Parts: sequence; structure tokens; C-alpha cells
Amino acid sequence: MTGMTSSARPLLNRRLAEFGTTIFAEMSALALTTGSINLGQGFPDTDGPEEIREAAVRALRDGRGNQYPPGPGVPELRAAITAHQERRYGLSYDPDTEVLVTAGATEAIAAALLALLEPGDEVVALEPYYDSYAACIAMAGGTRVPVTLRPHGDTFRLDLDELRTAITPRTRLLLINTPHNPTGTVLTREELAAIAELAVERDLLVITDEVYEHLVFDAAEHIPLATFPGMRERTVSIGSAGKTFSFTGWKVGWVTGTPALVTAVRSAKQFLTYVASGPFQYAVAEALSLPDSYFDAFRADMLTKRDILAKGLTEAGFKVFTPAGTYFITTDISPLATPDGVTFCRALPERAGVVAIPNAVFYDHREAGAPFVRFAFCKRVSVLEEAVERLHKAFGH
Repeated sequence: MTGMTSSARPLLNRRLAEFGTTIFAEMSALALTTGSINLGQGFPDTDGPEEIREAAVRALRDGRGNQYPPGPGVPELRAAITAHQERRYGLSYDPDTEVLVTAGATEAIAAALLALLEPGDEVVALEPYYDSYAACIAMAGGTRVPVTLRPHGDTFRLDLDELRTAITPRTRLLLINTPHNPTGTVLTREELAAIAELAVERDLLVITDEVYEHLVFDAAEHIPLATFPGMRERTVSIGSAGKTFSFTGWKVGWVTGTPALVTAVRSAKQFLTYVASGPFQYAVAEALSLPDSYFDAFRADMLTKRDILAKGLTEAGFKVFTPAGTYFITTDISPLATPDGVTFCRALPERAGVVAIPNAVFYDHREAGAPFVRFAFCKRVSVLEEAVERLHKAFGH
């Protein structure tokens, strides 16, 4: 026996056939084999606050969360999430009926899409998009309809007319990500107001991915879509501890929304992981209660790192789109090479000893993303400085 199936039918479900190994796995493997600095995948190279790590240790030792936590999440964390939303944004949620803790934002996105979509429903999403969006829409049997963020000066901008045109009678929901990965765009109050008006007018549900809510720079501000008129009752808001507290391996995310929306999402979520991250939920509850000084220092640290990498990339010859949020910088490689980001990124480890991610993998319209390459700056300053030196040596003039 060879172990081969006799059926000619492919093993992988056809909905997932277009999704192979993620680009992050491929590029992280390249980083290891070449000894390169990995500015591809978005995870910090240092842990978050020591007192929060100790809070997880304390929970483990005290036996809190070592067995299955409650399905919606531990009460302490649900209360901390609602307090955070109220304090930051004036959004009031009931911790018992309007909050659901998930295995990171990735599960929150999957559960929300699986819960809210029927086969054939259309989902309008901002392109480029985080790769799990496309896979989760496909698994739910939905059809993704991308609206492309396009370069405008040194940023990427949303064309509201294009968004309006993308909506059809088959549109079920809008999937909005702000601050936006990978472009670093932060949607303005005016843009969000227009999206809200459109959602109300067309009676659409909205999923908002706000995992980078605490990473906004310069004059940008994060404004949750749920704060706009008519939006609280139709919006599933998604948050995460990983990006804000630099514990990405803990996989603690959450959903807030009306009781009806949260119940729908929980109906799908309970058959995915059921529950997860027990002891870490108690630690994240403490993290969300940290004083404003923590969030201010975190943002200031990332701003310093952004500026180090942006300056270095500019000096090496890249066109840099300065991000207003997230911890990623998108660059245009056209001044340096043929505008084919995938080929460029596969060659970059050998050429410069640095790993980046080609933005084209985040597009349906691959040609629209071809010249763009994303670098992560959530690394130690010494690592960023070494990466800049390597890039300058490889490309600088």
C-alpha cells in the first residue's frame, strides 16, 4: 500500500484550495535557514510587562483557568473588557451578554464570519487584507468583494465611491480593519461616518477588526465604528491582547456587540476551540486595567521604532508609506527593483539578510499589490538598526 487515495478528488476542501501554506510560514522558514533578521511576521522580540507575565504565573499557581474556563470567558476579563471600552470610547456593554472571549482575534474573525454568513453572501473587505479574512469567508461559503486602498501621497486611502459601488443586494456585511494591516492606514472620522451611513442605509452588518487600536501615531486617532449613530446594534467589534501587551502567544481576543450578535458568534465559536487560554485570561484582565501611562509609553516606543525603520528604508532607496497606525511599514520597491514583491522578498534574505512580506499575497487584484513590501518594526531597536544597516549595504547608493 502506498497510502494514496484511489479517488481522483483532491484531498483539500475546494473552498480552501487557493490557500496553501501562509506566506508568514514560508518567510519565517527562510529567515531561519538564512540567518536573516525577520521583519516579516508581526510578533515582538521581547515580552510585555513583567507584572502581567507574573499575573499569568499567579493564575496558574492559584489554579485559576487550569480547567475549562466559562464559555463566554472568565468574568474578570469580561468586566475588564467592558471597563476598557467605556473608559476609552464611551461604549457601554453588558459583560454578561455582550462580550465573548476568543482564541485571539483570528478565531473571533472566523467565528463571526461562520456565524453570520450563508453560502453566496457577499462580504466587502478592504484590500489588501489580513490573509485569514479570505480563508474564513471561503470556509463560510461567502464571496469576498475587495475594495482596494490605493496610494495617495505617502499614505493609502479608501475611495468611498468605490466602496459604495461594491455593495449589491447580495452584500451581507462589511469587514473593516482600522488601524489597517498591512498599509498602516487609520480611517478618519469622516470616512468612518460615511461607512456608518452606508451600513445603516443598506442595512448591513459590520465586523470591525481593531486589534491595533492602541497603536496610532501623529495626529491619527482610533474611533470605533460602533460609536457612530445606528452602528452599535449592527457591529461586531474585535479586539486582542496580543498586539497591545506583546504576548502574541497567549491568544486572547474578544468580541463585543449586542446580545443577539454575540450569541450568534458564540454559537460558532463553541465548536471551534470551545474555550482557550484559561490562566492568560486572568492576566489580560489585569493588563487591560493598566494605567494610561502604560499605553502612552507603548505607543511612544513603537513610534520611535517606526521612525528608525522608516528613515533607514528611505535612505536605502525604498519609497516609504509612513503608517498612521499598526507596527508595519509598507514600502514601494519600484525605485530599487522590478516591481514584483514576491520575487523580491524571496531573494531579500540572501541579498540583504532581512526578511519582509510581499503585500501582493493580501490582494485579490495581485497586480495592484505587486510593488509593495511590508516590514514589521515591533522589534528591539538594536535589531532594527542592524536590519537598516544590512539594507543600506545591499541597496544604498
